[in-house]
Amino acid sequence: MSKAVVKTTFEASRTIRPIYTGGSTALDASGRILLSCIGEDALIVDLETGDQLASLEGDGEIITSLAITPSASHAIVCSRSMSMRIYALTPFDPDSQFVTAELIRTLKPHPAPVVTTAIDHTGTLLATGAADGSIKVWDIRGGYVTHTFNDRGVISALCFFEVSAEAELKSSKKKSKRKASGDDDEMEDANADSTIGFRLACGSDEGKVRVFDLHKRKPIASLDSHVSLVRSLSFSPSENALLSASRDKTLIIWDAKTWKQRRIIPVLESVEAAAFLGDSELCVIGGEHAKLRVWDCNRGSEVTEEQEAGEEYETIVGIQYSPGAPFVMTVHADQTIRLHSLDSLSSYTPGSTLEPLRITRRISGNDDEIIDLAFVGPDRSMLALATNTETIRIFSVAPSEDRPSTGTEDFFGADIAHLEGHEDIIMAIDVDWSGHWLATAAKDNAARLWRIDPKASSYTCFAVLTGHAETVGAIALPRVPPAAGSPAYNDPLNHPPAFIMTASSDRTIKRWETSKLGPLKDQKPHSPKAIFTRKAHEKDINALDIDHANSIFASASQDRTVKIWDADEGSAIGLLRGHKRGVCTSRGLVATGSGDKTVKLWSLADYSCLMTFEGHVNSVLKVVWLPPSQISKGQSSDDDEDEETNSPKNAIQTKPLIASAAADGLVKIWGTHGECEATLDNHEDRVWALATPTPSGSRSDIKTTSTKLNTTPFALASGAADSTVTLWTDTTSATYTAAVNATSERVEQDQRLQNYIRAGAYREAITLALQLNHPGRLLSLFSSAIDAADDPTLSTEDRERAVDSLTGNPSIDEVLQSLDPANLRTLLLRLRDWNTNARNSRVAQRILYALFRSYPASTFVELATQSVRGGKNGRAAAGLKDILAALAAYTERHYKRVEELSDDSYLVEWVLGEMDGGVGLGGMMSLDLDGDEVNGNVAEHEKDVIMLES
Repeated sequence: MSKAVVKTTFEASRTIRPIYTGGSTALDASGRILLSCIGEDALIVDLETGDQLASLEGDGEIITSLAITPSASHAIVCSRSMSMRIYALTPFDPDSQFVTAELIRTLKPHPAPVVTTAIDHTGTLLATGAADGSIKVWDIRGGYVTHTFNDRGVISALCFFEVSAEAELKSSKKKSKRKASGDDDEMEDANADSTIGFRLACGSDEGKVRVFDLHKRKPIASLDSHVSLVRSLSFSPSENALLSASRDKTLIIWDAKTWKQRRIIPVLESVEAAAFLGDSELCVIGGEHAKLRVWDCNRGSEVTEEQEAGEEYETIVGIQYSPGAPFVMTVHADQTIRLHSLDSLSSYTPGSTLEPLRITRRISGNDDEIIDLAFVGPDRSMLALATNTETIRIFSVAPSEDRPSTGTEDFFGADIAHLEGHEDIIMAIDVDWSGHWLATAAKDNAARLWRIDPKASSYTCFAVLTGHAETVGAIALPRVPPAAGSPAYNDPLNHPPAFIMTASSDRTIKRWETSKLGPLKDQKPHSPKAIFTRKAHEKDINALDIDHANSIFASASQDRTVKIWDADEGSAIGLLRGHKRGVCTSRGLVATGSGDKTVKLWSLADYSCLMTFEGHVNSVLKVVWLPPSQISKGQSSDDDEDEETNSPKNAIQTKPLIASAAADGLVKIWGTHGECEATLDNHEDRVWALATPTPSGSRSDIKTTSTKLNTTPFALASGAADSTVTLWTDTTSATYTAAVNATSERVEQDQRLQNYIRAGAYREAITLALQLNHPGRLLSLFSSAIDAADDPTLSTEDRERAVDSLTGNPSIDEVLQSLDPANLRTLLLRLRDWNTNARNSRVAQRILYALFRSYPASTFVELATQSVRGGKNGRAAAGLKDILAALAAYTERHYKRVEELSDDSYLVEWVLGEMDGGVGLGGMMSLDLDGDEVNGNVAEHEKDVIMLES
């Protein structure tokens, strides 16, 4: 039995990708299915789980408007290329988390790009408004235009609504009786009942609102009161009123019966979105102040209490609300999505005020570049991201008992908290051994220490470290637990790390003492002083790392050197020199990566380079240690563990690994022997960040920290400039086990095949050889069986059975007549290969003859059709047609060769007949089946011999 090779393998098990990069959004009636823009493509997302259900490929131009029907049966995508694509969506199944989108129609709706769209509550009509002022109403399923209207300026808002149609229905019937019959009248009468009461309102950049009657096919009102672009329109059936919101900082409530103003509401901010809340007098607005406000349209007063204005980048650019949904969704300029609960409105009474609507979820549509990341929490079930902003985003990567269950934070990727405090972009983060303390370094020349308490949902800034003159670009915390049984070990939440190391672009390193900081007073962060400051390098410092004993630390710089320092005194004790460009350190202090595309392994005993790893084609940006893979050789009980390594006793012990991330978009896993174990490819841009859930580079550390530590199934996380976070699972053990099992099964099957061959059980042997895909043994089996059938020593009974058989062997006939489609196709593929060789063509032709006599032509036609439709790749799709063509071509060549041999045999016979004495003729003629001719020739030959003797 061959030994399986231990191969290090990783699998990209989960990925966080952008779900919204700006532009239009749409929400279905359930409030669960979101249609959003991802660059030039559209994406369908399940808001409850954050899963991406389907992607709608764009046409290369920017998307200008999106729409989805209330039932999520159709999606409409309009782009700057002036095209409109209509997709049919399969019903959403929460279990499969998958939706199939089929493009059913591509149209050019207007001579100018579509700016805005709207769908009626039935999901049958679509309105499109273009930049040239034209408006069209479409039948979504039919794909044809039902109405065409025109307005001035760019159409900026559309809204379908329905009013009481009783009076209009009576008027329409009286009018239809007076009209003469005709094709147009018949069409109008046929559609009368379906369009009476339907209205379409539009707003333009000129500040005008026009209302169209879809039944009469003409405008019925022109509302001129706004002095700036109309951004939103909404209708309330109970109030029978139309709301218009504009950038002129006003809301106007219009009476839908008289089309006169009921009320003008000054909101004192440029409004970007507004909507009535269900069938009520309340509406929500959002705009430049980045706050969601609720107004009573009858009273003209704000319901929510005063709120502080947000930053400009938080401006609300869209509001999505579905009647009956328990939340309002706001879309912000920073590409974030927030869900606001409407529960508090149930206690509203006219004239009262309420607290601002509570944000239940905050979804990052696009994280921008991932600069750094770290697993946090006592069980490492959360991931902290430092993106191209001044905020740290913490989201869930695994279920946790340490977080209170809210029903919305249990799924993968759910936002848990946002750490706000820095005033500029965060450059680096680090986490301590317990996962309760997170340190951040930013461009605001400061570092911060955060206290993370998932059980209490508390994420607070504990200390602010100020003193550097320039950007703080590197930070490090001790990752080794204190002594077992100590207060810091038993209660890490209330015992901050012993110290913090920071490094700055001012080329200095500082040590901050934090272990003696007490509890916060009035929630005001501590401001500790630096214990020492050292001028460390001649250029910017890229990275810091503290060793496993907290006694030394390393600093890596753009000056192409790494320095080893005494952690207590701050004195340099070693220098690692050898890289040709800037350097970054690893978690283990002895591995470095550089802009020279290499990773080096160093000895801390004499500070010499032990090994250089080459393989990246661009700068190495991050290096971390990975714990050794745990490979089990067999089943073992939970108690059967090694006390020192905390691993099963029957496990294969492998050496620690090094992971490196580079600007080539790849993550490479290196063994300490110097070879690349695996290359992980799931990014499209430079990979800035790597993190492991273990506190350091050794599995043994887990034994001494916490029983709940590292409950996540992930071994590594990578973040890149493509806004993607990939969580990798170490599948080495599973791969090794599968390889061992496959090898064992292969050996057993090979032995069974040998047993069948020796026993002459051709039926079982051929079936197994087909399953194992052994073409050589299969050919040998067929050849042996057919040769055995042609053996002249066979008994009369066996010879008669061979004559009656298609192949000469009834067992082979039985196998060939019972093949399933997959084996039949495999056999045809083998016959094609054998038939190309004249030596094997006899066997191939015999089997091919048996197949075509055993199966009707429809079987091969059906097999070819299934191959084209169900082929997983191009080779399978092209399959059977090419196989049969090759069989036909070589079969014709073999028949031609046989015919030429037959013709040549006549020539040989004639030549031998003309030779004196007919040497050898008698022997050749004895092969003739005509006994008389043979005897005659022999007699003549004997006669000639007598004449010669006389």
